[in-house]
Amino acid sequence: MKKKPSDKRLKTVAAAVITLFWLWMPLHAATPDPGATLTVSAEGLADPEAQIYQSDKGLLLDDLRRDALRQCVEKAVGTMVDSTSLVENFTLVQDRVLTRSKGLIKRVIKQSDPWLGEDGFMHLLVKAEVSLNQVKEALSDLSRSERVDLIKEHGNPKIAVIVRARDAQRGLDVVVERSAVAENLLKERLSGFGYRVWAVTDEADAQAGGADFLISGEAKFKALSARLPTSGVTVTKHVLTSWTVQCKDVQTAEEIYFNNQIPRNKSWADEDAALEDIGRMIGEEFSRDFFDRHLLAPSRIFQMEVAGLADYDTGVLLKKELIGLRPVLNVELRDYRADGVSLFEVEFSGQRGNFAQILNASVIAPLNAKLGRNAFRLLSASGLAVRLAADAGKDPGQLSAAFNALPPASLADAPPERLRELIQSESAQNRVKAINPDGVARMNAPAAPRATSAGAVGAAARF
Repeated sequence: MKKKPSDKRLKTVAAAVITLFWLWMPLHAATPDPGATLTVSAEGLADPEAQIYQSDKGLLLDDLRRDALRQCVEKAVGTMVDSTSLVENFTLVQDRVLTRSKGLIKRVIKQSDPWLGEDGFMHLLVKAEVSLNQVKEALSDLSRSERVDLIKEHGNPKIAVIVRARDAQRGLDVVVERSAVAENLLKERLSGFGYRVWAVTDEADAQAGGADFLISGEAKFKALSARLPTSGVTVTKHVLTSWTVQCKDVQTAEEIYFNNQIPRNKSWADEDAALEDIGRMIGEEFSRDFFDRHLLAPSRIFQMEVAGLADYDTGVLLKKELIGLRPVLNVELRDYRADGVSLFEVEFSGQRGNFAQILNASVIAPLNAKLGRNAFRLLSASGLAVRLAADAGKDPGQLSAAFNALPPASLADAPPERLRELIQSESAQNRVKAINPDGVARMNAPAAPRATSAGAVGAAARF
């Protein structure tokens, strides 16, 4: 495609639209019912060269907005459906859930002005509030009617426990002892939820064993003796002087519960009875709902450092690329420093497992596929912090130019159904083929005929 005289102006306009849109909106918009809704940012796309739009520009803008809202719903679906299952059943989900975006979107919080990108596509950024309850209901209905298991099965979490006891009168130099009594009582309660539970030596042992959560507690006791004046008998009671209970998500190192409030009016005749009761009290701090809520959390927020971006505008363009990716729900560019290190706050779908692998497969791979080289690589991933390195290439402006001129990274791993609906012209197909040749080949396979303009009209009517 020939470079038009207005390319520089389009680049400037696009960067300005993206910057104003994201600076206007904070990462976390207020929601009236956080338990039932999810705030999602997404990018809508449309092929302006489609024949149907040549005589109806209004339909182009309507389809562009509809696509943006449907991408919001698809991201909400991704918090409940495993990515592999979503790809395998994309046609079903698309026909029965994604086309209902109007009913599943509670409200549109913010919408950018549409713009024509150098990549030849129309773009629109949207931040919307999606009803998680209604999405789950739609997926459940689909699962029942089509006999497919879509909603993620989280299974029973694996919980590691450590309980230590210390004599407050012996000082800090005494080795803290593990309490098998307290640990067994705690394990008994958690096992009652149907969870797999075992004792570990430390956090590294819990991580090596594949634990989801680590519950640790430490109790300090002091023996108090008093001589009864009437009988002369000396009575000894063990009292709790301090205790600490915490629960960590082993995979992210996030501390999800902490309590150091000492239970009042508690004393015991001997230390074993005290430790037994401590095990019960620690267990009572947790319920089945506590773990289920954390396992089913729709999203997690990570601090992501990216080194090597040439300038602030390149950081803004990377943010726009990230927001188009399915597992990314929201992005904020928190800081850009002159040494080329940018700090992003990224809200990801609540996927469990090896986050480094998830990041490589769902973020770095599509970015590199778009750019045609290994421009991004993972440096480290620890807890809720990740570090990436960006190779700007020989020319500092090369990365920024590629972000503008090439199709969005979200299309680099898009399923053929998505491409078939979006691509309506040969020029658009050729541009996408450069970053996703396999997807375009499957889109054109005889077993999967391309959608016609009538299909677009029908989809618009359903919306």
